[in-house]
Amino acid sequence: MSPRAQSRGQIRSRLRSTRQNTMKKQENILIIGAGLCGSLLALRLGQRGYNVTVYEMRPDLRTTDISAGRSINLAFSDRGNKAMKLVGIEDKVKALCIPMNGRMIHDKEGNTFLSNYSGRDYEYINSISRGELNGLLLTEAEKHDNVTIHFNKKCNSVDFEKTTALFQDYNSKEEFIEDADCIIAADGAGSALRKSYYLSHKFLFSFSQEYLSHGYKELTFLPKEDGGYKTYKNALHIWPRSSFMLIALPNLDGSFTVTLFLSYNEGEYNFNNLTTPEIVTEFFQKEFPDALEIMPNLVDDFFENPTAALGTVKCSPWHYKGNTLLMGDSAHAIVPFYGQGMNASFEDVVEFDKVLDQNLDNWEATFEAYEKNRKKDTDAIADLAIDNFHEMKGHVANPIFQEKRKIEMALEKEFPNQYSSKYSLVTFNENIGYREAMLKGRAQDKAILNMLTDNIMSSDDDLKDILDKVNVETEAILEDDRIAGLH
Repeated sequence: MSPRAQSRGQIRSRLRSTRQNTMKKQENILIIGAGLCGSLLALRLGQRGYNVTVYEMRPDLRTTDISAGRSINLAFSDRGNKAMKLVGIEDKVKALCIPMNGRMIHDKEGNTFLSNYSGRDYEYINSISRGELNGLLLTEAEKHDNVTIHFNKKCNSVDFEKTTALFQDYNSKEEFIEDADCIIAADGAGSALRKSYYLSHKFLFSFSQEYLSHGYKELTFLPKEDGGYKTYKNALHIWPRSSFMLIALPNLDGSFTVTLFLSYNEGEYNFNNLTTPEIVTEFFQKEFPDALEIMPNLVDDFFENPTAALGTVKCSPWHYKGNTLLMGDSAHAIVPFYGQGMNASFEDVVEFDKVLDQNLDNWEATFEAYEKNRKKDTDAIADLAIDNFHEMKGHVANPIFQEKRKIEMALEKEFPNQYSSKYSLVTFNENIGYREAMLKGRAQDKAILNMLTDNIMSSDDDLKDILDKVNVETEAILEDDRIAGLH
């Protein structure tokens, strides 16, 4: 390149950078929703210098208890932590975490078996309080003078032609309109912006919402009188029962959040026929006797807390006219069985931030690049979450599945840099996308299960031989899938 051409390139680069910096100072971004995704996004955009206004329909959770049967703790792992590093609060978040090294499997007789998440000791997931984490993100965001957060303001609709949103104040019932240079909706599975997309005939919008036949209900193991834990603290507890299950995650106060996943209308016991204290107690006595022993509050919790649905939302496009964008659950709500809902939403912010670093010419180009990079991965984790639902409620108790896990744990321990199970690829390998993790992980699962079923290998074989066989068979399956056009 000639010195003159190089000089012109440098001038253009400086002009572009100046234009972007000026745009940042002048651009007003409206975020709908101050949940986990919205509050993190507000914090990051505030750090980047944008003027950010956030409207949240619920009260401020730092001053009001608004859990109301929603999951009060969540599984926090490496993809989520990558976002905490980005905004510089990793240590503050770590203080809210309880490490969970594996799944504690409970059978009907009360026997337990700990199945580690990884053969590498440093890989584990964490139980974290939704409210504490959300509160921390809100507080950190509000430290920036260019970030303002309003509560008790419900968004009823978005006019993406005018880049305005119609809100209603919960207390006064007054309606008002807010405008901005762009609107980003992080308002969850019931998103007002997504509804406005869907109801409009201005452009083609694809939308699917699929529910499981199962719902869920929150219950509790209360702490011991001295504040201790009534069962093993550092695990995600599972009572797998083939067509339904119970899980429990620890809280910092010594309690556990317990969740029953059960069909609405199928099976001997279901949410539609668990209508009296006697039937509920009978159900738990028969299926979860060791859990019942430590939850004298079962009946109160069962009838006080709501039963909620479990669904997957997929849609496209996530953006329109370069002035509106869907993010987090509003774009891709998933069922909770991979512990990745929050982590995926946090990763959205990381991926969006990477696109902002490209200094594209306008919001339309930015939103388009973000969706192109991101959607294939959010579709993949949605599908993986459904897979894991079936795995958790049934397969974890299956002998061949347990042998597969035994092999995977041994491979990860012996060859920590050469092998990662599907679970590890998804949960602990934050630098590869969900889709890549899904494709490789599914092929590995198929390879191991096929060879175990056909007696080509067993968990007693030499580990190097097992690794070689798994790698060869996995690559053959991936190649078959490529030829078949499956990816």
